[in-house]
Amino acid sequence: MRGPGPTIILPGFIERPTDAPRAPGAYLLVLDLTRPCRVESARFGAARLAPGRYLYAGSARGPGGLRARILRHARRDKNPHWHVDRLTRRARLAAVLIWPEGGECALAQAALRIAGAHCPIPGFGASDCPRCVSHLVALPAATPLPGPAFFSTR
Repeated sequence: MRGPGPTIILPGFIERPTDAPRAPGAYLLVLDLTRPCRVESARFGAARLAPGRYLYAGSARGPGGLRARILRHARRDKNPHWHVDRLTRRARLAAVLIWPEGGECALAQAALRIAGAHCPIPGFGASDCPRCVSHLVALPAATPLPGPAFFSTR
């Protein structure tokens, strides 16, 4: 009798950061900011984000994979390391979409194609990316969360 086959994790939303696999992949943080937030970086200087909903595309290729990276983003008590840390310390993590084995650039580019989406800070989260304007995307109010079709842009 054969045992169960390999576990296949499909792209989609997870309910809790601990539900993320330890596998490498890409993720999209859905962040709700209720107050203005000032973020600073040597790359883009000082910028102000207005209250609203933001999507941040990132990747996790190191130890612990997606689970470790998403758990870190969910914590507020951290020393800022990445651009997004300045935002995740102030915003509410509303949802996380994971794409095991996927790429953050494809997620960022797909997010920019959502109706009304725009890049609030050029270069944010994309310092090592030569082809993306930003990995942070601002959404208009009441924009529904992306569904399964979001991944058809691979």
